[in-house]
Amino acid sequence: MGFAELFLIGVGLSMDAFAVSVCEGLGMKRVNYRHALVIALFFGGFQALMPVIGWLLGSQFASLVTSVAHWIAFGLLAFIGGKMLWDALSQGGSDSEGEADAAAEAARDRLDVRELLILAVATSIDALAVGVTFAFLDVNIGAAVGIIGVTTFALSLVGVVVGNRFGARYEKPSTILGGLVLIAIGVKTVLEHYL
Repeated sequence: MGFAELFLIGVGLSMDAFAVSVCEGLGMKRVNYRHALVIALFFGGFQALMPVIGWLLGSQFASLVTSVAHWIAFGLLAFIGGKMLWDALSQGGSDSEGEADAAAEAARDRLDVRELLILAVATSIDALAVGVTFAFLDVNIGAAVGIIGVTTFALSLVGVVVGNRFGARYEKPSTILGGLVLIAIGVKTVLEHYL
């Protein structure tokens, strides 16, 4: 898997963190760049850590499933992408949106680190599953987590500013785009195996 694919995975995975960051920005009367950096570090750090954990878990079972690895990768990426689409398009919204609204309230006066930790874990669960797929593919895990972490950091930082300046209109489209990107990469993985 090359840089372009890893970058697209990073963008896809960071959409939940971006959406929550937008909500954090909405809760600020004016952009607090110190808070924005802390938010971006939490989200970027967890998005980088979770694929490593998934990769370690997946590596334990790689010899058993190498012949169906492309289908496992497709299934996990399609499931994650489909879940993101479902969350964005369903009437109730996603779990992270509800948590993000509560986090935005707390961010008005101070940054609640405990709540931010919960949000960072909740938005990076998908990255854990992607890490499992990395164990079955030809992926340099160090490069992958670096790209995912930096991409999420940057998009989270931008998300706080966008949320503060432009409102929540980008939250739903960004989640939809993230889901579509993950599904497309899953399809590409299967097609590459057979072509």
